[in-house]
Amino acid sequence: MQELSTAQWRKSSRSSDTSSCVELACVGAVVAVRDSKNPEGPVLVFPSARLAAFLTGVR
Repeated sequence: MQELSTAQWRKSSRSSDTSSCVELACVGAVVAVRDSKNPEGPVLVFPSARLAAFLTGVR
């Protein structure tokens, strides 16, 4: 697994403090995804290209 202790997490500018949001962090060739309300919880890690393809498909 990628080292995430120094990852720079970011949340969508459209999110608010009361909604369920995810945070993303680019770490090398992967993107890590976590629940913004539970930053110490589980993290999903995807290859950057696969996450980009997924996001293109859901748009």
